[in-house]
Amino acid sequence: MAVQQNKVTRSRRNNRRSHDALVAANPNECSNCGELKRPHHVCGACGHYADREVVAQADELDLDDVDA
Repeated sequence: MAVQQNKVTRSRRNNRRSHDALVAANPNECSNCGELKRPHHVCGACGHYADREVVAQADELDLDDVDA
């Protein structure tokens, strides 16, 4: 088992952890609907990516007409 030779000071410990902080999101505006979305991801509101629809939205389906 590894045992440290000398005490690690608060300064050295905190310097090692300086890259562990969370960074803020970088949202972009969807070119189709204007909602905020993650860059290089399909828009969750309208299903468009790069000016084309890639995901059909659930509100287009009418679930009342489906017989169970």
